[in-house]
Amino acid sequence: MLIREWKFEDILALSALEEQCFSTDRWNYRTFASCYENSAFHGFVAVDGDEIIGYGGITVAADVADIENILVAERYRRGGVGTKILKKLTGCAFSAGAKEIFLEVRVSNTPAVLMYLKSGFCGVYARTRYYSDGEDCLVMKLSAEK
Repeated sequence: MLIREWKFEDILALSALEEQCFSTDRWNYRTFASCYENSAFHGFVAVDGDEIIGYGGITVAADVADIENILVAERYRRGGVGTKILKKLTGCAFSAGAKEIFLEVRVSNTPAVLMYLKSGFCGVYARTRYYSDGEDCLVMKLSAEK
């Protein structure tokens, strides 16, 4: 498995992966294209052979970064792919000067919450009815090591 920066030509495959994995609140082709055109955004894909099996994106603005999304194809979950993508995103943000990294995660997404906790993130607060289906999210933060 290889983690690399995403390219514009990956956007169609990323949109298809979103459709396979999420029924609500999914990114579409236009969202991916908009991210690609944003110089503050950094996107990475996990590739197995010729297949994109996951991706992540982060926006870095001044000394703060926001993880926008991390997705791993269902059959590759719980195999360390998400953790590798997360490590790439956090390394990118800190290298770009971020002092803190934030993210939102569904409160029901226990595997993701555990991955973030194991990676050093801590819960900051909850946002009620954050997602379109009414589910709450947990806002988490990772600070640069002193």
